[in-house]
Amino acid sequence: MITKQNFTIPGAKGRSMLIDITFRTSLKHAPLVIFVHGFKGFKDWGAHNLMAQYFAENGFRFLKFNFSHNGTTTDRPTDFTDLIAFADNTFSIELEDLETVINFACNGSAMPATKGVYLIGHSMGGGLSIIKTAEDARIKKLVTMASISGFRNLWPADIETQWRLQGTTYMLNKRTGQQLPLKVGVLQDLDKHPTRLDILANAALIKQPWLIIHGDADPTVPVEHAEELKAAQPLAELLIIPGADHTFGASEPYTESNLPATLLEFCNAAAAFLK
Repeated sequence: MITKQNFTIPGAKGRSMLIDITFRTSLKHAPLVIFVHGFKGFKDWGAHNLMAQYFAENGFRFLKFNFSHNGTTTDRPTDFTDLIAFADNTFSIELEDLETVINFACNGSAMPATKGVYLIGHSMGGGLSIIKTAEDARIKKLVTMASISGFRNLWPADIETQWRLQGTTYMLNKRTGQQLPLKVGVLQDLDKHPTRLDILANAALIKQPWLIIHGDADPTVPVEHAEELKAAQPLAELLIIPGADHTFGASEPYTESNLPATLLEFCNAAAAFLK
């Protein structure tokens, strides 16, 4: 039987993070996959729960979580209602959150302990996962999913001057129409930590097995990002999925009962690699 456990743990600056773990009850010690969501995303976005079900059916435990400052709350985990948190977010905060989640997974206090984890990171979460994999030997394998090759690819370069002058810029959530505020702290974080937050430089340091997966029809993060990551780390494997867009066919909300075809192709390749 496939089951799901839910947890709430403290994240950066004391803000709560929601976690859920999907697994087969007969495989409580199965390898643990941690899924790292992207910018303007959340753990239950689109087909993420179907992905969790897929990996549980294929012999893994699948953990996904909401970053502490992604704009959702424990009461409304799929809505961007905490815009103060969203505005204050930085990449260093999210790396701290990811460290906290890995510690939670490995310490055995709430579930069977594990000596190592696998990461799957989507888009911005891919960039964070690359950095964390370069830093943390507990990460045994990495799969990136339409990953960015640099954090500044998340916004147009020409907005930065005005952003610094005004102190805040706004990111459109096309799905909801919301203008999401983001303070200049995110730029100051990049200024302060240029080495740690350099995705390509960290890619070059990765020693663990790594599978880069990207779609050739991605309008958000072009496939050239995957090629840059592969060039930075030639030992990584690169898989380009024809016709796959940035979310591999998923959308929010996603009401189908089966994975989209290109997302299923992603899951098949990722599961085979992790096994």
